[in-house]
Amino acid sequence: MGRVYLAEDSLLGGVQVAVKFLGQTLLNQKMRERFVQEATTCAQLGQKSIHVVRVTDYGVNQEEIPYYVMEYLHGQSLSQLINIQALPTPRFLGLCRQICLGLQTAHEGIQIKGHTYPLIHRDIKPSNILVVQDPTLGELAKILDFGIAKLLQADGDQTNCFMGTLAYASPEQMEGKELDNRSDIYSLGVMMFQMLTGKMPVRANSHTFGGWYKAHHGQAPQSFRDADPNLKIPKSLETLVMSCLAKQRQNRPQSVSQILKELEPLEQRYGMGYRISQRLSSTLSRLPVTKKADARAGLPDEQICKLTSWPRDKPTAEIVFPHALPTSHRPLATLWVMLPNREIEKRLISTRYNNFICTMSPHPMILWLTVLHSSLHGPRWLPCYLDLKSRQGQELAGLLGQSGQYKILFFALEEAQRCAHVLSSNIADRQRKLLQEWVTLARTYPSVGSSHDSKNLLKNELNANLKPKIQKQLESLNLDTGSDLSGY
Repeated sequence: MGRVYLAEDSLLGGVQVAVKFLGQTLLNQKMRERFVQEATTCAQLGQKSIHVVRVTDYGVNQEEIPYYVMEYLHGQSLSQLINIQALPTPRFLGLCRQICLGLQTAHEGIQIKGHTYPLIHRDIKPSNILVVQDPTLGELAKILDFGIAKLLQADGDQTNCFMGTLAYASPEQMEGKELDNRSDIYSLGVMMFQMLTGKMPVRANSHTFGGWYKAHHGQAPQSFRDADPNLKIPKSLETLVMSCLAKQRQNRPQSVSQILKELEPLEQRYGMGYRISQRLSSTLSRLPVTKKADARAGLPDEQICKLTSWPRDKPTAEIVFPHALPTSHRPLATLWVMLPNREIEKRLISTRYNNFICTMSPHPMILWLTVLHSSLHGPRWLPCYLDLKSRQGQELAGLLGQSGQYKILFFALEEAQRCAHVLSSNIADRQRKLLQEWVTLARTYPSVGSSHDSKNLLKNELNANLKPKIQKQLESLNLDTGSDLSGY
Protein backbone atom coordinates (compact mmCIF):
# COMPACT_ATOMS: atom_id res chain seq x y z
CA MET A 1 0.00 0.00 0.00
CA GLY A 2 2.99 2.31 -0.02
CA ARG A 3 6.61 2.91 0.83
CA VAL A 4 8.07 3.88 4.18
CA TYR A 5 11.13 6.11 4.53
CA LEU A 6 13.31 6.95 7.50
CA ALA A 7 13.48 10.73 7.85
CA GLU A 8 14.51 13.49 10.22
CA ASP A 9 12.17 16.17 11.53
CA SER A 10 14.18 19.37 11.15
CA LEU A 11 11.77 21.36 13.32
CA LEU A 12 12.38 18.96 16.21
CA GLY A 13 16.14 19.06 15.99
CA GLY A 14 16.60 16.07 13.72
CA VAL A 15 14.37 13.59 15.57
CA GLN A 16 13.98 10.43 13.48
CA VAL A 17 10.50 9.73 12.11
CA ALA A 18 8.98 7.31 9.62
CA VAL A 19 7.21 8.72 6.56
CA LYS A 20 4.76 6.51 4.69
CA PHE A 21 3.76 7.53 1.17
CA LEU A 22 0.57 5.82 0.10
CA GLY A 23 0.70 3.82 -3.10
CA GLN A 24 -1.50 6.10 -5.21
CA THR A 25 -2.45 9.70 -5.80
CA LEU A 26 -5.50 11.41 -4.34
CA LEU A 27 -7.84 11.14 -7.28
CA ASN A 28 -10.34 13.83 -6.37
CA GLN A 29 -11.27 16.43 -3.78
CA LYS A 30 -13.60 14.03 -1.95
CA MET A 31 -10.78 11.57 -1.41
CA ARG A 32 -8.44 14.36 -0.39
CA GLU A 33 -10.89 15.49 2.30
CA ARG A 34 -11.30 11.91 3.43
CA PHE A 35 -7.54 11.56 3.76
CA VAL A 36 -7.38 14.60 6.04
CA GLN A 37 -10.20 13.17 8.19
CA GLU A 38 -8.58 9.75 8.43
CA ALA A 39 -5.16 11.22 9.17
CA THR A 40 -6.43 13.42 11.99
CA THR A 41 -8.51 10.57 13.40
CA CYS A 42 -5.52 8.22 13.37
CA ALA A 43 -3.39 10.90 15.00
CA GLN A 44 -5.88 11.16 17.86
CA LEU A 45 -6.09 7.40 18.14
CA GLY A 46 -2.31 7.14 18.54
CA GLN A 47 -2.46 9.68 21.35
CA LYS A 48 -5.26 7.74 23.06
CA SER A 49 -3.62 4.32 22.95
CA ILE A 50 0.06 3.39 23.23
CA HIS A 51 -0.75 0.24 21.26
CA VAL A 52 -1.39 2.16 18.02
CA VAL A 53 1.43 3.76 16.08
CA ARG A 54 1.39 7.51 16.66
CA VAL A 55 0.79 9.73 13.62
CA THR A 56 2.48 13.11 14.13
CA ASP A 57 1.80 14.83 10.79
CA TYR A 58 0.39 14.31 7.32
CA GLY A 59 0.41 15.98 3.94
CA VAL A 60 0.38 15.65 0.16
CA ASN A 61 3.46 16.01 -2.03
CA GLN A 62 3.72 17.74 -5.42
CA GLU A 63 2.56 14.61 -7.22
CA GLU A 64 -0.63 14.56 -5.10
CA ILE A 65 0.60 11.48 -3.24
CA PRO A 66 -0.56 11.54 0.40
CA TYR A 67 1.76 10.67 3.25
CA TYR A 68 1.72 10.08 6.99
CA VAL A 69 4.54 11.07 9.36
CA MET A 70 4.73 8.55 12.18
CA GLU A 71 6.85 7.89 15.22
CA TYR A 72 9.96 5.92 14.29
CA LEU A 73 9.91 2.52 15.96
CA HIS A 74 12.76 0.03 15.91
CA GLY A 75 11.62 -3.54 16.37
CA GLN A 76 10.31 -6.64 14.65
CA SER A 77 6.97 -7.31 13.07
CA LEU A 78 4.87 -10.02 14.63
CA SER A 79 5.24 -11.83 11.31
CA GLN A 80 9.01 -12.02 11.78
CA LEU A 81 8.59 -13.39 15.31
CA ILE A 82 6.13 -16.06 14.23
CA ASN A 83 8.36 -17.12 11.33
CA ILE A 84 11.08 -17.94 13.87
CA GLN A 85 8.77 -20.01 16.06
CA ALA A 86 5.24 -20.07 17.43
CA LEU A 87 4.83 -18.06 20.60
CA PRO A 88 4.67 -19.76 24.02
CA THR A 89 1.37 -19.20 25.80
CA PRO A 90 2.59 -16.57 28.32
CA ARG A 91 4.20 -14.43 25.63
CA PHE A 92 1.17 -14.85 23.38
CA LEU A 93 -1.13 -13.66 26.15
CA GLY A 94 0.97 -10.56 26.83
CA LEU A 95 1.12 -9.50 23.17
CA CYS A 96 -2.48 -10.45 22.40
CA ARG A 97 -3.77 -8.39 25.30
CA GLN A 98 -1.90 -5.33 23.99
CA ILE A 99 -3.20 -5.81 20.45
CA CYS A 100 -6.72 -6.12 21.79
CA LEU A 101 -6.32 -2.94 23.84
CA GLY A 102 -5.35 -1.05 20.69
CA LEU A 103 -8.30 -2.49 18.76
CA GLN A 104 -10.67 -1.77 21.64
CA THR A 105 -9.68 1.89 21.65
CA ALA A 106 -10.25 2.15 17.90
CA HIS A 107 -13.59 0.36 17.93
CA GLU A 108 -14.88 2.57 20.75
CA GLY A 109 -14.19 5.56 18.52
CA ILE A 110 -12.66 9.00 18.60
CA GLN A 111 -14.54 12.20 19.38
CA ILE A 112 -14.22 14.85 16.66
CA LYS A 113 -16.42 17.98 16.74
CA GLY A 114 -18.94 16.28 18.97
CA HIS A 115 -19.23 13.14 16.84
CA THR A 116 -17.88 9.66 17.54
CA TYR A 117 -15.91 8.04 14.74
CA PRO A 118 -15.29 4.32 15.32
CA LEU A 119 -12.32 2.93 13.41
CA ILE A 120 -12.24 -0.51 11.86
CA HIS A 121 -8.76 -1.57 10.80
CA ARG A 122 -9.71 -3.90 7.92
CA ASP A 123 -6.23 -5.36 7.61
CA ILE A 124 -5.25 -6.97 10.91
CA LYS A 125 -2.35 -9.35 10.25
CA PRO A 126 1.06 -10.11 11.79
CA SER A 127 2.97 -7.80 9.46
CA ASN A 128 0.82 -4.89 10.67
CA ILE A 129 1.81 -5.49 14.28
CA LEU A 130 5.18 -4.09 15.31
CA VAL A 131 6.83 -5.36 18.51
CA VAL A 132 9.29 -2.93 20.03
CA GLN A 133 11.23 -2.72 23.27
CA ASP A 134 9.97 0.17 25.36
CA PRO A 135 12.36 1.42 28.08
CA THR A 136 9.53 1.48 30.64
CA LEU A 137 6.98 -1.10 29.56
CA GLY A 138 9.22 -3.71 27.98
CA GLU A 139 7.85 -5.64 25.01
CA LEU A 140 5.27 -3.36 23.43
CA ALA A 141 2.90 -4.23 20.57
CA LYS A 142 1.81 -1.44 18.20
CA ILE A 143 -0.80 -1.68 15.46
CA LEU A 144 0.11 -0.03 12.15
CA ASP A 145 -1.95 1.49 9.33
CA PHE A 146 -5.29 2.25 10.97
CA GLY A 147 -7.76 3.74 8.56
CA ILE A 148 -5.62 3.49 5.44
CA ALA A 149 -7.63 0.65 3.89
CA LYS A 150 -10.84 2.58 4.55
CA LEU A 151 -9.29 5.70 3.05
CA LEU A 152 -8.35 3.90 -0.14
CA GLN A 153 -11.83 2.39 -0.41
CA ALA A 154 -13.53 5.75 0.03
CA ASP A 155 -13.45 6.79 -3.63
CA GLY A 156 -16.34 5.61 -5.80
CA ASP A 157 -14.02 4.32 -8.52
CA GLN A 158 -12.58 1.76 -6.09
CA THR A 159 -15.71 0.16 -4.71
CA ASN A 160 -15.07 -3.02 -6.70
CA CYS A 161 -11.48 -3.32 -5.47
CA PHE A 162 -10.75 -5.62 -2.56
CA MET A 163 -8.64 -3.89 0.08
CA GLY A 164 -7.01 -6.02 2.72
CA THR A 165 -5.06 -9.26 2.85
CA LEU A 166 -6.75 -12.37 1.47
CA ALA A 167 -5.48 -14.83 4.09
CA TYR A 168 -6.83 -12.74 7.00
CA ALA A 169 -10.01 -11.25 5.51
CA SER A 170 -13.38 -12.00 7.07
CA PRO A 171 -16.07 -13.69 4.96
CA GLU A 172 -18.16 -10.50 4.91
CA GLN A 173 -15.12 -8.47 3.87
CA MET A 174 -14.64 -10.70 0.84
CA GLU A 175 -18.30 -10.25 -0.02
CA GLY A 176 -17.85 -6.47 -0.10
CA LYS A 177 -20.33 -5.89 2.74
CA GLU A 178 -20.27 -2.96 5.13
CA LEU A 179 -17.86 -3.92 7.91
CA ASP A 180 -18.04 -3.52 11.65
CA ASN A 181 -15.72 -4.41 14.52
CA ARG A 182 -16.50 -8.12 14.19
CA SER A 183 -14.61 -8.23 10.89
CA ASP A 184 -11.44 -7.21 12.75
CA ILE A 185 -12.24 -9.90 15.32
CA TYR A 186 -12.23 -12.58 12.60
CA SER A 187 -8.85 -11.34 11.31
CA LEU A 188 -7.62 -11.29 14.91
CA GLY A 189 -8.72 -14.92 15.30
CA VAL A 190 -6.70 -15.94 12.24
CA MET A 191 -3.68 -14.15 13.63
CA MET A 192 -4.13 -15.61 17.14
CA PHE A 193 -4.20 -19.14 15.69
CA GLN A 194 -1.03 -18.39 13.73
CA MET A 195 0.71 -16.91 16.78
CA LEU A 196 0.10 -20.09 18.78
CA THR A 197 0.77 -22.68 16.08
CA GLY A 198 2.83 -20.99 13.38
CA LYS A 199 0.19 -22.14 10.87
CA MET A 200 -2.93 -20.74 9.26
CA PRO A 201 -6.34 -22.03 10.43
CA VAL A 202 -7.65 -22.25 6.84
CA ARG A 203 -5.74 -22.81 3.61
CA ALA A 204 -6.73 -21.86 0.06
CA ASN A 205 -6.24 -24.22 -2.86
CA SER A 206 -4.74 -21.30 -4.77
CA HIS A 207 -3.55 -17.88 -3.71
CA THR A 208 -6.32 -16.13 -5.58
CA PHE A 209 -9.38 -14.21 -4.51
CA GLY A 210 -11.57 -17.15 -5.48
CA GLY A 211 -9.42 -19.65 -3.59
CA TRP A 212 -9.48 -17.62 -0.38
CA TYR A 213 -13.18 -16.81 -0.80
CA LYS A 214 -13.96 -20.52 -0.69
CA ALA A 215 -11.59 -21.13 2.23
CA HIS A 216 -13.06 -18.39 4.44
CA HIS A 217 -16.66 -19.26 3.57
CA GLY A 218 -16.71 -23.05 3.36
CA GLN A 219 -13.63 -24.48 5.05
CA ALA A 220 -13.80 -25.25 8.77
CA PRO A 221 -10.67 -24.06 10.57
CA GLN A 222 -8.31 -26.86 11.48
CA SER A 223 -8.05 -27.76 15.15
CA PHE A 224 -5.07 -26.87 17.30
CA ARG A 225 -4.36 -30.60 17.66
CA ASP A 226 -4.17 -31.02 13.88
CA ALA A 227 -1.96 -27.95 13.52
CA ASP A 228 0.44 -29.07 16.25
CA PRO A 229 -0.15 -32.37 18.09
CA ASN A 230 2.40 -31.39 20.75
CA LEU A 231 0.86 -28.02 21.52
CA LYS A 232 -0.66 -27.68 24.98
CA ILE A 233 -2.82 -24.63 25.58
CA PRO A 234 -5.75 -24.04 27.94
CA LYS A 235 -9.06 -25.31 26.61
CA SER A 236 -10.67 -21.93 27.27
CA LEU A 237 -8.08 -20.23 25.06
CA GLU A 238 -8.68 -22.72 22.27
CA THR A 239 -12.42 -22.11 22.52
CA LEU A 240 -11.91 -18.33 22.42
CA VAL A 241 -9.76 -18.43 19.28
CA MET A 242 -12.18 -20.76 17.51
CA SER A 243 -15.12 -18.51 18.36
CA CYS A 244 -13.32 -15.59 16.71
CA LEU A 245 -13.08 -17.69 13.54
CA ALA A 246 -16.84 -18.25 13.24
CA LYS A 247 -18.07 -17.72 9.68
CA GLN A 248 -21.12 -15.77 10.81
CA ARG A 249 -20.27 -12.59 12.66
CA GLN A 250 -23.12 -13.00 15.13
CA ASN A 251 -21.40 -16.20 16.35
CA ARG A 252 -18.12 -14.44 17.14
CA PRO A 253 -17.35 -12.42 20.27
CA GLN A 254 -19.30 -9.21 19.72
CA SER A 255 -16.58 -6.90 20.97
CA VAL A 256 -12.88 -6.86 21.73
CA SER A 257 -13.83 -6.01 25.32
CA GLN A 258 -15.40 -9.47 25.56
CA ILE A 259 -12.15 -11.04 24.32
CA LEU A 260 -10.12 -9.08 26.88
CA LYS A 261 -12.44 -10.26 29.64
CA GLU A 262 -11.87 -13.89 28.65
CA LEU A 263 -8.11 -13.38 28.36
CA GLU A 264 -7.78 -11.83 31.81
CA PRO A 265 -7.97 -15.01 33.95
CA LEU A 266 -5.66 -16.79 31.52
CA GLU A 267 -3.03 -14.11 31.80
CA GLN A 268 -3.33 -14.05 35.58
CA ARG A 269 -2.61 -17.76 35.58
CA TYR A 270 0.01 -18.07 32.86
CA GLY A 271 1.41 -14.67 32.12
CA MET A 272 1.78 -12.53 35.24
CA GLY A 273 5.54 -12.36 34.85
CA TYR A 274 5.22 -11.38 31.21
CA ARG A 275 3.23 -8.20 31.53
CA ILE A 276 6.41 -6.28 31.96
CA SER A 277 8.23 -8.61 29.84
CA GLN A 278 10.28 -9.05 26.75
CA ARG A 279 13.01 -6.47 27.09
CA LEU A 280 16.35 -6.24 25.31
CA SER A 281 19.10 -6.59 27.90
CA SER A 282 22.78 -7.32 28.70
CA THR A 283 24.71 -9.06 31.53
CA LEU A 284 24.03 -8.55 35.19
CA SER A 285 27.31 -8.59 37.03
CA ARG A 286 27.69 -11.51 39.40
CA LEU A 287 26.99 -11.04 43.03
CA PRO A 288 30.34 -10.67 44.77
CA VAL A 289 31.16 -13.43 47.20
CA THR A 290 30.24 -12.39 50.71
CA LYS A 291 31.91 -13.47 53.86
CA LYS A 292 30.03 -16.43 55.25
CA ALA A 293 28.52 -16.32 58.67
CA ASP A 294 29.76 -18.58 61.40
CA ALA A 295 26.81 -20.97 61.15
CA ARG A 296 27.04 -22.71 64.49
CA ALA A 297 24.81 -25.69 64.99
CA GLY A 298 21.77 -25.02 67.12
CA LEU A 299 21.80 -21.23 66.86
CA PRO A 300 18.55 -19.51 65.82
CA ASP A 301 18.47 -18.02 62.34
CA GLU A 302 18.37 -14.47 63.68
CA GLN A 303 21.47 -15.05 65.78
CA ILE A 304 23.31 -16.51 62.80
CA CYS A 305 22.41 -13.38 60.82
CA LYS A 306 23.74 -11.11 63.56
CA LEU A 307 27.10 -12.91 63.47
CA THR A 308 27.67 -11.94 59.84
CA SER A 309 30.12 -9.24 58.74
CA TRP A 310 29.87 -6.86 55.82
CA PRO A 311 31.81 -8.38 52.89
CA ARG A 312 35.16 -6.79 52.05
CA ASP A 313 34.41 -6.65 48.35
CA LYS A 314 31.30 -4.52 48.91
CA PRO A 315 31.56 -0.73 49.22
CA THR A 316 30.63 0.97 52.46
CA ALA A 317 27.66 2.74 50.95
CA GLU A 318 23.85 2.76 50.88
CA ILE A 319 23.30 -0.39 48.83
CA VAL A 320 21.03 -3.45 48.84
CA PHE A 321 21.92 -6.94 47.65
CA PRO A 322 20.58 -10.49 48.08
CA HIS A 323 22.53 -13.45 49.44
CA ALA A 324 21.91 -17.10 50.29
CA LEU A 325 23.39 -17.30 53.78
CA PRO A 326 24.70 -20.77 54.70
CA THR A 327 23.69 -22.38 57.99
CA SER A 328 24.29 -25.85 59.39
CA HIS A 329 20.88 -27.11 58.30
CA ARG A 330 19.86 -25.03 55.23
CA PRO A 331 20.70 -21.79 53.42
CA LEU A 332 18.73 -18.70 54.36
CA ALA A 333 17.37 -16.22 51.84
CA THR A 334 18.62 -12.85 53.07
CA LEU A 335 18.57 -9.24 51.95
CA TRP A 336 21.59 -7.18 53.05
CA VAL A 337 20.97 -3.46 53.50
CA MET A 338 23.42 -0.69 54.44
CA LEU A 339 21.94 2.60 55.67
CA PRO A 340 22.84 5.37 58.10
CA ASN A 341 22.13 4.27 61.66
CA ARG A 342 19.51 7.00 62.05
CA GLU A 343 17.64 5.70 59.00
CA ILE A 344 17.76 2.13 60.31
CA GLU A 345 16.23 3.23 63.61
CA LYS A 346 13.35 4.83 61.70
CA ARG A 347 12.60 1.59 59.88
CA LEU A 348 12.77 -0.98 62.67
CA ILE A 349 9.08 -0.42 63.46
CA SER A 350 7.35 -0.19 60.10
CA THR A 351 5.00 -1.98 57.76
CA ARG A 352 7.01 -4.52 55.75
CA TYR A 353 5.86 -5.14 52.20
CA ASN A 354 7.29 -7.37 49.47
CA ASN A 355 6.46 -8.21 45.88
CA PHE A 356 8.09 -10.14 43.04
CA ILE A 357 7.81 -9.40 39.31
CA CYS A 358 9.33 -11.53 36.58
CA THR A 359 10.24 -11.14 32.93
CA MET A 360 11.23 -14.25 30.93
CA SER A 361 12.26 -12.84 27.60
CA PRO A 362 14.71 -11.87 26.30
CA HIS A 363 16.48 -12.80 29.55
CA PRO A 364 14.80 -14.30 32.65
CA MET A 365 14.96 -11.84 35.53
CA ILE A 366 13.08 -11.19 38.79
CA LEU A 367 12.57 -7.85 40.51
CA TRP A 368 12.54 -8.58 44.28
CA LEU A 369 11.01 -5.57 45.98
CA THR A 370 10.94 -4.86 49.72
CA VAL A 371 9.35 -1.72 51.13
CA LEU A 372 9.57 -0.47 54.72
CA HIS A 373 6.75 1.99 55.24
CA SER A 374 5.72 4.18 58.14
CA SER A 375 3.09 6.90 58.29
CA LEU A 376 5.65 9.29 59.75
CA HIS A 377 8.62 8.69 57.43
CA GLY A 378 6.95 7.29 54.32
CA PRO A 379 8.39 4.37 52.27
CA ARG A 380 11.97 3.14 52.05
CA TRP A 381 12.40 1.19 48.81
CA LEU A 382 14.76 -1.79 48.85
CA PRO A 383 14.77 -3.34 45.34
CA CYS A 384 17.16 -6.03 44.11
CA TYR A 385 17.28 -8.33 41.09
CA LEU A 386 17.68 -12.07 40.58
CA ASP A 387 19.15 -13.39 37.31
CA LEU A 388 17.27 -16.64 36.73
CA LYS A 389 19.95 -17.93 34.38
CA SER A 390 22.58 -17.75 37.11
CA ARG A 391 23.08 -20.35 39.81
CA GLN A 392 22.83 -17.72 42.55
CA GLY A 393 19.59 -16.30 41.17
CA GLN A 394 17.96 -19.71 40.82
CA GLU A 395 19.06 -20.71 44.33
CA LEU A 396 17.67 -17.57 45.94
CA ALA A 397 14.39 -17.64 44.04
CA GLY A 398 14.01 -21.32 44.97
CA LEU A 399 14.71 -20.59 48.64
CA LEU A 400 12.18 -17.77 48.68
CA GLY A 401 9.54 -19.99 47.10
CA GLN A 402 10.19 -22.94 49.39
CA SER A 403 10.58 -21.18 52.74
CA GLY A 404 8.10 -18.35 52.20
CA GLN A 405 10.21 -15.87 54.13
CA TYR A 406 13.52 -14.03 54.22
CA LYS A 407 15.66 -12.06 56.64
CA ILE A 408 16.55 -8.39 56.20
CA LEU A 409 20.04 -7.71 57.59
CA PHE A 410 20.78 -4.08 58.45
CA PHE A 411 24.31 -2.71 58.56
CA ALA A 412 25.00 0.84 59.74
CA LEU A 413 27.26 3.07 57.67
CA GLU A 414 28.88 4.32 60.86
CA GLU A 415 29.80 0.78 62.03
CA ALA A 416 29.73 -1.45 58.99
CA GLN A 417 31.48 -4.56 60.29
CA ARG A 418 28.68 -6.18 62.24
CA CYS A 419 25.01 -6.71 61.47
CA ALA A 420 23.09 -4.16 63.56
CA HIS A 421 19.51 -5.45 63.30
CA VAL A 422 17.51 -8.26 61.69
CA LEU A 423 13.88 -8.21 60.49
CA SER A 424 11.82 -11.03 58.97
CA SER A 425 9.45 -10.72 56.03
CA ASN A 426 6.89 -13.32 54.96
CA ILE A 427 5.89 -14.09 51.36
CA ALA A 428 2.30 -14.77 50.31
CA ASP A 429 1.48 -18.30 49.15
CA ARG A 430 0.49 -17.04 45.71
CA GLN A 431 3.88 -15.38 45.25
CA ARG A 432 5.71 -18.43 46.61
CA LYS A 433 4.07 -20.57 43.94
CA LEU A 434 4.99 -18.05 41.23
CA LEU A 435 8.63 -18.02 42.35
CA GLN A 436 8.84 -21.80 42.07
CA GLU A 437 7.18 -21.75 38.64
CA TRP A 438 9.56 -19.05 37.40
CA VAL A 439 12.63 -21.02 38.48
CA THR A 440 11.38 -24.11 36.65
CA LEU A 441 10.41 -22.19 33.53
CA ALA A 442 13.68 -20.24 33.37
CA ARG A 443 15.75 -23.43 33.15
CA THR A 444 14.31 -24.20 29.71
CA TYR A 445 13.37 -20.72 28.53
CA PRO A 446 15.91 -19.43 26.01
CA SER A 447 17.79 -16.20 26.67
CA VAL A 448 17.68 -14.14 23.49
CA GLY A 449 19.36 -11.10 24.98
CA SER A 450 21.40 -10.04 27.95
CA SER A 451 20.36 -9.24 31.47
CA HIS A 452 21.68 -5.77 32.23
CA ASP A 453 19.00 -3.96 30.25
CA SER A 454 16.33 -6.29 31.66
CA LYS A 455 17.39 -5.08 35.08
CA ASN A 456 17.26 -1.46 33.96
CA LEU A 457 13.87 -1.89 32.35
CA LEU A 458 12.40 -3.53 35.43
CA LYS A 459 13.86 -0.63 37.41
CA ASN A 460 12.14 1.84 35.09
CA GLU A 461 8.85 -0.01 35.47
CA LEU A 462 9.23 0.13 39.24
CA ASN A 463 9.88 3.87 39.28
CA ALA A 464 7.31 4.84 36.66
CA ASN A 465 4.36 2.61 37.54
CA LEU A 466 4.75 0.39 40.56
CA LYS A 467 5.94 2.84 43.18
CA PRO A 468 2.94 5.19 42.95
CA LYS A 469 0.49 2.26 43.11
CA ILE A 470 2.24 0.56 46.03
CA GLN A 471 2.61 3.78 48.01
CA LYS A 472 -1.06 4.60 47.50
CA GLN A 473 -2.02 1.08 48.57
CA LEU A 474 0.10 1.21 51.72
CA GLU A 475 -1.18 4.64 52.68
CA SER A 476 -4.80 3.63 52.15
CA LEU A 477 -4.50 0.53 54.35
CA ASN A 478 -3.50 2.62 57.39
CA LEU A 479 -2.03 -0.45 59.07
CA ASP A 480 -0.54 -0.63 62.52
CA THR A 481 3.24 -0.53 62.48
CA GLY A 482 4.91 -3.88 62.43
CA SER A 483 2.50 -5.44 59.90
CA ASP A 484 3.86 -7.73 57.19
CA LEU A 485 2.38 -7.65 53.66
CA SER A 486 3.12 -9.44 50.42
CA GLY A 487 1.79 -8.37 47.05
CA TYR A 488 -1.26 -6.16 46.47
